[in-house]
Amino acid sequence: MAEPPVISVMLIVPDAYAAVAWYKTALGATELWNLGGVAGLDVGGAPFFVHEVNPENPAESSPGEVTSVRVELLTDEPADVIARALAAGATAGSTVVSHKMPWGTHRQGSFTDPFGHKWSVGDRSPLNGV
Repeated sequence: MAEPPVISVMLIVPDAYAAVAWYKTALGATELWNLGGVAGLDVGGAPFFVHEVNPENPAESSPGEVTSVRVELLTDEPADVIARALAAGATAGSTVVSHKMPWGTHRQGSFTDPFGHKWSVGDRSPLNGV
């Protein structure tokens, strides 16, 4: 039987080396592989990738003032993850607050990493659905 698909993100960053180091420090990411300008990382079994800006390809540029993508990280302790990211140099977003959802309470806060990517960090409750 075929393995189910996996959805992941590739974050375009100005400096892949610095980004790999930051995600390891801030999120506890482990390095799956590293080709220099492109690397595979993993946080708690969720793979994601970083790719250094490619000046020859406009589709491979870091986010500017506005980005239409928000990375969601679901964990048992969202406040701890956000505190670790802030200590590593992230910009604070919203503090962790509780939201009433159809499945119960969902705790979530946010930060922006040093490369301009917006992260929401919440508890695992959305994985259970309604």
